[in-house]
Amino acid sequence: MANFWDFMWLLFTSFVLIAYLIILFQIVVDLFRDRSLGGFSKALWFIFLIFLPFLTAFVYVLARGRGMAERQVASVQQARSEADAYIRSVAGKSPAEQIAEAKTLLDAGTISADEFARLKSKALA
Repeated sequence: MANFWDFMWLLFTSFVLIAYLIILFQIVVDLFRDRSLGGFSKALWFIFLIFLPFLTAFVYVLARGRGMAERQVASVQQARSEADAYIRSVAGKSPAEQIAEAKTLLDAGTISADEFARLKSKALA
């Protein structure tokens, strides 16, 4: 690096390379995510990405960019709903459900009033 402009050129080319790699990985992920695109079409996109990488990435983003964004949003929503369902399944019952269950056990005579009070305080804690 002889001078300031060599450093700036290195910085610029590094930025362009990293930005291109991010776009390339997004395209590859989108190709795998797209269920409407057939296997032959996916293979053609991959071949073009290998032999004409910059042109193919540019054409892909222009031609399929809107669908790319929609598939990304759908994927995030699906992941969020799956995470919420998992949290609900692991979290257990609400305090009201626990108290109602303890009350039915008390009414059935399975537990004593002291045990009911302990379960109630535990549920409310």
